[in-house]
Amino acid sequence: MGRPATKPKELKDGFYIEVRNKGARSGIKIRRDNKQQMIFAIEEYKKNKEVIVLGEFKNGKPLKKKSK
Repeated sequence: MGRPATKPKELKDGFYIEVRNKGARSGIKIRRDNKQQMIFAIEEYKKNKEVIVLGEFKNGKPLKKKSK
């Protein structure tokens, strides 16, 4: 049995959304290859879950900064 990883995982290139149960603090990240597939996934998951759009990632980093 080894030690747990301490370095955060690199995200693959693509479009990411985070899906959570309503009222939950954490969720799972879901990757799609293109924007159209991401929009379809948002429509599908928002029926039962809380969806947060993280945007497009390239080389493990977001392409656009989040605006608050």
